[in-house]
Amino acid sequence: MNTTDLRFLSMGSGSSGNCYYIGTGEYGFLIDAGVGIRSVKRGLKEHNISLEQIWGIFITHDHTDHICSVGVLGEKYHIPVYATKEIHEGINRNYRVTEKLYSCHKYFKKGEHIAIRDFVIQSFPVSHDATDNMGYSITYKGKTFVIATDLGYIGKEVADHIAKANYLVIEANYDETMLKNGPYPYPLKQRVRSYTGHLSNEHTARFLADNWHDKLTHIFLCHLSQENNTPEIAFNTVNDALAEKGITPELLHPLERMTLSELYIFSVED
Repeated sequence: MNTTDLRFLSMGSGSSGNCYYIGTGEYGFLIDAGVGIRSVKRGLKEHNISLEQIWGIFITHDHTDHICSVGVLGEKYHIPVYATKEIHEGINRNYRVTEKLYSCHKYFKKGEHIAIRDFVIQSFPVSHDATDNMGYSITYKGKTFVIATDLGYIGKEVADHIAKANYLVIEANYDETMLKNGPYPYPLKQRVRSYTGHLSNEHTARFLADNWHDKLTHIFLCHLSQENNTPEIAFNTVNDALAEKGITPELLHPLERMTLSELYIFSVED
């Protein structure tokens, strides 16, 4: 196993907590920190990655399920936390973040990019109802990983980055029929399906089928709702839409909501 190969690990993907590792066997980054600190440590340790090997945390937005551990990771373990000024302010207003960010915060405007060793990380705007919201495009040795979660629709900036992706983490939050007939009160249903809410399985499926490109080989469906979705429904909705156009990705996989995923390793040539 080559320690310089690109690696991806999900430590939680859903309303109970979100946290992803993208890096190599030597160092890497977290996208969001919305699971408990013990879960982060345990998930990384299982694959021989320590917190000392985390070179930064990139935050998508300031909802609790994306930030609950960021204060401890940033301040206690001295890991830089990258986000817009507005997201940082939202983090420090959030009562669930008991350790506020003072020394570890790094302002990172939407549309900017930063080079950290062999990685280039670029942010882009997404539409959601948090204080501010970003997706991330992470390029390593000619390969690109795109994270697009918690967004009500796929705008031009998001689509432009997906058009360059080799590996994609994209939201498939709810099944439209399950949401319609489910237990949520009407205002919450409206919020979920709004332009500042979440992507449905159907929206994600249609977009991918209509905008497929050959370089996109691996798709991870993220942030599945516990009440309004299942991994099987999400997979089948997207897979069927792709199959109708004769598209067969190398991997299409719904990420686990509350458990550690397998470690995905992608061979990358120097």
